[in-house]
Amino acid sequence: MNNGIFDSMLSRHDLTTVQHKRNAIFEVNQQIILAGLYAGGFFESAAFYGGTCLRIFHGLQRFSEDLDFSLLAQDENFDFTKYFPAIVDAFTMVGREVEINKKDKKNFSNVESAFLKDNTDVYDITFQSEKSIKIKIEVDTCPPLNFNTEQKLLLQPHSFMTRCFTLPDLFAGKMHALVYRAWKNRVKGRDWYDFEWYVRHNISLNFAHLAERCRQFNNEDITPESFKSKLFERLATADIKQVKADVLPFIRNPKELDIWSNDYFIQLAEMLRLK
Repeated sequence: MNNGIFDSMLSRHDLTTVQHKRNAIFEVNQQIILAGLYAGGFFESAAFYGGTCLRIFHGLQRFSEDLDFSLLAQDENFDFTKYFPAIVDAFTMVGREVEINKKDKKNFSNVESAFLKDNTDVYDITFQSEKSIKIKIEVDTCPPLNFNTEQKLLLQPHSFMTRCFTLPDLFAGKMHALVYRAWKNRVKGRDWYDFEWYVRHNISLNFAHLAERCRQFNNEDITPESFKSKLFERLATADIKQVKADVLPFIRNPKELDIWSNDYFIQLAEMLRLK
């Protein structure tokens, strides 16, 4: 067993505070999971998307805990458990022991289940050495299609490729979440933070994938005009204090949020480019 690899990966991160170290341990473990999935052949039939993908591969300055995956084609009989040994092996290589369990959706809280489809399987990976660290994996086995993927390279714990959604498709998934996410009276400020990132980086949004998500999740046919109308309404009416409060624990520099207001986000939305 070689703990040196794990410690070396950890040393690349900011460890100055307890929260920073916790975030770094999460990210190192996430990368080891991706390495295990690559070794097991998972990315031949699935792709990585969501906020953690954006942070690991595109430098988003926001911490994200979960790993979200989509199959490349719908397969309700897909068995993620066959990749468990490859994940366990990847951790064994760095001197870590893990346990992987499929979650029972009957035990989900309302918040957890509010944006989760019936055909998304959820797994928890827990660590014997860090009891407080738990990484949730979601695999959509009947995903909305009309997305493109690309191979992205990671060098730790060894060189490997991860199949990821392209940026316009990642953006589409994020905007669907921002507009439609049902969190009762709460808003998920992390969606807003990511929205700002995409606009600032001049990423266009793949409308075909967004429309497919709306059809499957919401049974709704949208046009660019109807989507923008919903987006502007969401941005104009949200409680910005709640938006900021949600994202604060996940970012390093709170001053980034000083400019945030409903009007700020409306002006961002006016810069949104669809493709």
